[in-house]
Amino acid sequence: MRVFPAILTAFALVACAATGPAVYGPADEKGFGYAEQRIEDDRYRITYQGSGGMPPELVEDYALRRAAELADQNGYDWFRVTGRSTAGEERGGVSVGTGFGSSSYGRRSSVGVGVGADLGRVGAQEFFTARMEVLMGTGEPPEDGEVYDAQSVLNNLTGPAPYQYGEE
Repeated sequence: MRVFPAILTAFALVACAATGPAVYGPADEKGFGYAEQRIEDDRYRITYQGSGGMPPELVEDYALRRAAELADQNGYDWFRVTGRSTAGEERGGVSVGTGFGSSSYGRRSSVGVGVGADLGRVGAQEFFTARMEVLMGTGEPPEDGEVYDAQSVLNNLTGPAPYQYGEE
């Protein structure tokens, strides 16, 4: 029984060490990073999947940064977010529980009692994914909706690699 806590601790440490804030870039072999799909000439669907340890605000910033890069690369001045969502998912870690059971057997009867409890997950991390659909344009931007100037976004959300949330 003394080995169980040591194994549990080892799993928790491995789970924590396995991920951390990702460097901004295209999706890697694990799927962390950005991906986009061109829907129309001026419309894209962008997804940024963050690694464990990335706050949802950073994941959303990275998706906006990718939208600004696509607008700039394709000769557009601005982009409008026409749809967006951010979802979190808990992954990894070890599920910990405890249980107790007893029974008695007689010649004519038996009684059984069991008690269990789920103590939760140890070492799990939250992974966030931001999805957005953007419409791009040139010239004067529309005044309605969630419209961003592509160059301003690039100036404000591009930092030294890896970009760290909250740095200037």
